[in-house]
Amino acid sequence: MSDILTHTDGGVTTITFNRLDKKNSITAAMYSALADALDAASADAAVRVVVFQGHETIFSAGNDIADFLNNPPSGENAPVIRFLYALSSFAKPVLASVCGPAVGIGTTLLFHCDLVYAGDNAAFSMPFVNLGLCPEAGSSLLVPQMMGYHRACEALLLGEPFMAEAALEVGLVNRVVPPTEANGIAQTQARKLAAKPLSALVETKRLMKSGTAAQVTAKINEELLSFGRMLREPAAREAFGAFMEKRRPDFSKV
Repeated sequence: MSDILTHTDGGVTTITFNRLDKKNSITAAMYSALADALDAASADAAVRVVVFQGHETIFSAGNDIADFLNNPPSGENAPVIRFLYALSSFAKPVLASVCGPAVGIGTTLLFHCDLVYAGDNAAFSMPFVNLGLCPEAGSSLLVPQMMGYHRACEALLLGEPFMAEAALEVGLVNRVVPPTEANGIAQTQARKLAAKPLSALVETKRLMKSGTAAQVTAKINEELLSFGRMLREPAAREAFGAFMEKRRPDFSKV
């Protein structure tokens, strides 16, 4: 069975992370599937809304580290870069249902969603610095905008998880519910949107985002340059080596 499931019904395309045995960690092949699903939903006039969801125990553990090291992003056609561009520029409404851990890209993709519903077991984290890296997906711009600078520093410099109620307080999620209800509520809200005129949905979203759209694209590009450079530097090599060797990293010399 595919690690990314896509199902369309009633004008709603649901994209499901389906790699539960690996905590829904994302491989290059999965990024390709995600980008393809968004491109298909964008081109299909019958699709009005997209919903991302995982399992009630886990949204996504972020990048699959081993796969990431074997397939580092390179060039605009790299799967993860295709996905970031497709998501950040997606014109139709995007919703997400998040339960359990949402790590790295599992959290940063949410800043491009229009509505987010969380299980009360959701735990969001962006531990890029802990891997010797910098933020991605435009999050170095979007996180301070949403959360304020000092809270953004806690999230991005310390890289520590914050829970569903904290995410609700800063506006990252719209509602916190029991994990068994999160996917259902996201689907209910998606169907409400799908019943509305698509042209009005798209134009309203465009107007709300037009003031920052160019900034977001520029920030994604800036982050990609820094991320690619830092991936080759000693701090990242030590962090990833420690991860693969199941030991604590030693950053005393980097």
